[in-house]
Amino acid sequence: MSAPSAAPATRGTEVDILAADPVDWELARKVACRVAGKEPFTGAQHRDGLEADFDRYTAQAEDLVAECTGLRSLSGNARGRVTDRNGWIDVNLASFRRLLRPITTKLGEKLEDGAAPSLGGKIAGAELGMMLGWMSTRVLGQYDLLVIEDENPEAQDIVYYVAPNVLALERRYAFPKQEFRLWLALHEVTHRAQFTGVPWMREHFLGLVNSTMESVDPDPKQFLAALQRMIEARKRGEDPLAQGGMMA
Repeated sequence: MSAPSAAPATRGTEVDILAADPVDWELARKVACRVAGKEPFTGAQHRDGLEADFDRYTAQAEDLVAECTGLRSLSGNARGRVTDRNGWIDVNLASFRRLLRPITTKLGEKLEDGAAPSLGGKIAGAELGMMLGWMSTRVLGQYDLLVIEDENPEAQDIVYYVAPNVLALERRYAFPKQEFRLWLALHEVTHRAQFTGVPWMREHFLGLVNSTMESVDPDPKQFLAALQRMIEARKRGEDPLAQGGMMA
């Protein structure tokens, strides 16, 4: 089990900004980390035993899920990783970038250099950051499904547990720690078993996602027209982000 801040290993690779990328990923990260705010229970005394618990319960949950469902992962044993909010944000920025790559690549190739695409990228990055920052304060655990075969396998197929949120919820509702942590591990490992225990499931699911993304042909004219409408709405004193904004 790695240390709570180990997850940001994706920084410097997945979240680097490409010149033609229509989303400012670095701004997205900065906004998300700011929205995530100061994390509770950051001291070592609060997290003492947390990594060991989730290491043990992730393995136990895998056995219980296999016993109940008959599904045993075809990709090896489940690996749990305790992280903080910023680490969870980094992992999900990498996943979003992989997921949206077919669209952002096409759009980036069509957009010409200039102030408008740059501004649009910052707006899109800020909105994505706000969403992930808010989610990072709520999520307890996650199984990252978006595994890419040609990327570092050690950074993939991991069950994540967000330490400050787990500790805060335990304290708030006086949950029995061991029971609550096993329940959380069961929840996340069950998701993993669905996609790694059925030979065709993950490939089929990601195939549907990828085909949908590949079929989208983003029109930069629509992108820039949406940006212009947002600017005009701001001049009228309206909130153009209230109905989904640039990300929508």
